[in-house]
Amino acid sequence: METTIDGLLLFDLAVHGDNRGWFKENWQREKMTAAGLPDFGPVQNNISFNATAGTTRGIHAEPWDKWVSVATGRIFGAWVDLRAGEGFGRVFTAEIGPDRAIFVPRGVGNAFQVLEDGTAYTYLVNDHWSPDASYSFLNLADETVAIDWPIPLEQAELSEKDKNHPRLADVVPIAPRKVLVLGANGQVGRALRDAYDGSAHVEFAGREDLDLTTDIAGARRWRDYGVIINAGAYTAVDRAETDRAGAWAANATGVARLARVAAENGITLVHVSSDYVFDGSEASYDEDAPLAPVGVYGQSKAAGDIAASTAPRHYIVRTSWVIGEGNNFVKTMASLASRGIDPAVVDDQVGRLSFASEIARGIRHLVDAGAPYGTYNLTGSGAPVSWFDVARRVFELTGHDPARVSPTSTADYFANAQGPVAPRPANSVLALEKIEATGFVPADADTSLRAYLS
Repeated sequence: METTIDGLLLFDLAVHGDNRGWFKENWQREKMTAAGLPDFGPVQNNISFNATAGTTRGIHAEPWDKWVSVATGRIFGAWVDLRAGEGFGRVFTAEIGPDRAIFVPRGVGNAFQVLEDGTAYTYLVNDHWSPDASYSFLNLADETVAIDWPIPLEQAELSEKDKNHPRLADVVPIAPRKVLVLGANGQVGRALRDAYDGSAHVEFAGREDLDLTTDIAGARRWRDYGVIINAGAYTAVDRAETDRAGAWAANATGVARLARVAAENGITLVHVSSDYVFDGSEASYDEDAPLAPVGVYGQSKAAGDIAASTAPRHYIVRTSWVIGEGNNFVKTMASLASRGIDPAVVDDQVGRLSFASEIARGIRHLVDAGAPYGTYNLTGSGAPVSWFDVARRVFELTGHDPARVSPTSTADYFANAQGPVAPRPANSVLALEKIEATGFVPADADTSLRAYLS
């Protein structure tokens, strides 16, 4: 059952007894997750034996989750929310014996008072103790939370440390698990900087800060992170045709490393994908369309999608025609218009613009709303257009004659190209119904274009 503290869940356990004693399933992953317990991935089992009634321990809040139960005896448990936020200081108390257990989320202070001699208090945790972790403590006698201990504290057995822990007003709240944004200097990364502006728990890293082509297992204390957003990628589509190792190292092998870190540490992995995982032969692609990349870049991105999907908690955000800060097609067309240059632009590639600000907004929505894990298409909405259409619209919106833009085919455009040219998907239209069903409404691409150019 739910309690007065967000995420603190009290469970009744079936205890089967006879003349010999009793048996219970203290932890059974399939049954307990089906009953609503988070699949929190325990890695360690601890037992606290308490010889006499009145022994009192806590209040300690650690940066990991606990599954607490009693092997024998009985306790009065007290839990205080010591996480930063509006719930800070909330209290829940309950008696727990072998027939009950409680899930204690990260940052909730845990304390108990022994009610029977020979009580064994047991708990599973999903991280190993570390001197580098952040802990918070609260005095058992704090007047603000005012826990009504069955045995007065002056008559109880306490450690000297527990007697001297701070009052609530002096407690350092446990911060939320951190968010790490990779590729923070790219178009989507810069938009994510804006989307998370002012959020102290969000870190931003460029390739110089965390290189996915190297071993990253020990690069951070990963259990302190709740979300990794991978907005970085090898995006030189044509160069990838000859630099295959570089494209695969960043877009596939690096993502596999991230997925492993995410899986081992209970992290949600958000991975930004591309329309290039498809060959462009279909009129529109939903999230379940089979992958069919035709160039090295697309192949490396498709492999990255497969790798990202191995993380139990993942969002693959598939997008196309990204426009944000930095060099991009829209800025190029606006520059050509202002300099009196009349371009020829391909009219046989169709899709929708995806503004980096919208991608960042959509990513925050999926994470903050706790949307079901999986793959989501995320582009601007509205009628599909060609690159030729976009170029003419840029000329028009910047006060220039759109007739200055002439159409050409992809084949003709690249006919005299120096060096290899990657194949482009002719159709990059991505269906948006799945992300819309989560409550996210993608902005109209043309409206975003006008705002971008203004």
